[in-house]
Amino acid sequence: MRARMFSWAVFAALLLNIVLLINTASGCRDNLLPPKHSALFVFGDSLFDSGNNNYFDTLLRFKANFSPYGKTFFGYPTGRATDGRIIPDFIRLPLIPPYLQPGQKWEYGVNFASIGGGVLDDTHPGYVINLRDQLRNFMNVEQHLREKLGDEEAKALLSSAVYLFNIGSNDYFAPFQENSRFFRSQHVQKEYIGRLIGNLTNAIQEIYNKGGRKFAFLGLSPIGCLPWVRAFDPPRTNGCAQELVEIAKQHNIALSQLLQKLENHLKDFKHSTHDFFTSFSDRSNNPRKYGFTAGKMACCGSGIYRGLPTCGKVMNGYDLCENPREFLFFDSGHATEKANEQFAKLLWSGDSDVTWPYNLKSLFEIDNKCRSNVSTE
Repeated sequence: MRARMFSWAVFAALLLNIVLLINTASGCRDNLLPPKHSALFVFGDSLFDSGNNNYFDTLLRFKANFSPYGKTFFGYPTGRATDGRIIPDFIRLPLIPPYLQPGQKWEYGVNFASIGGGVLDDTHPGYVINLRDQLRNFMNVEQHLREKLGDEEAKALLSSAVYLFNIGSNDYFAPFQENSRFFRSQHVQKEYIGRLIGNLTNAIQEIYNKGGRKFAFLGLSPIGCLPWVRAFDPPRTNGCAQELVEIAKQHNIALSQLLQKLENHLKDFKHSTHDFFTSFSDRSNNPRKYGFTAGKMACCGSGIYRGLPTCGKVMNGYDLCENPREFLFFDSGHATEKANEQFAKLLWSGDSDVTWPYNLKSLFEIDNKCRSNVSTE
């Protein structure tokens, strides 16, 4: 009996050592982070800003911290440019805090996005947080995590994290607003897109050098068909600015080519790309199919398509719909919470025809088996 008990004890000890050896070899160890934890770092513009622009002085057009923004879900304005939640809010709980909000813990991720932000430094300079400064803020977070968690644990967090981007629209809007014919030359289009892709390449490389391996991108929507663009110069074919529609298509192609190139050249680089252009176009052209009654007119604003950006600006006067859930657009340039939830689901678990080569759920799961085995009280 003793021999049998001894043999079982030896077997159990041997099995435990094997498990520990496997965990050690794969980089698993006890850590300060919750099980199955992967951080989400968000970079972008008004589609993703969760309130960073609340914390510095800028023009009213780059803020959304007043009613009726936020009314649907939060019941008060949060700085999100919609009636409730934005796309990243549906991706991870707890909600990812804006970088500039005081007193936040960053182990679950940070939102660096800024209303009006662009890839280029000369897009709304001095009024927004452009990509270069968003990266600088990320570097501050990276240093903070290393100091708090130690190098090894911070490295594990950064490598398992997902880096979510949606940025570029404002870089195309800015010159278009100054001269609506700016992008009619294919040569100008190609050169300008090249500048943006070059800056995006540098940003991805910087994050990769700090340990980032998993990147997700929301492509550009048909930016030439937003309500404010339709109202900007009404006598257009189908109401859209076709040069902006075309440049969004070309931008998305160039971005897809870039990500494929990086995957071929950077070890362990993985990415997810959502075809935002198609998913947005489908809802705009076939609103009832997706539970909307209006796919081109905004819920809040004034003028044709409610495309004048007067939402919440009492001095200018504005119209407000009774039920934002019936509208694809909340204001002249941003989707409603209901639409954001639909886009988030496509990004999270969409099939390969809309989100590829990984959806966001699959991207989060890559190389996270180690963390899922770590138990904490």
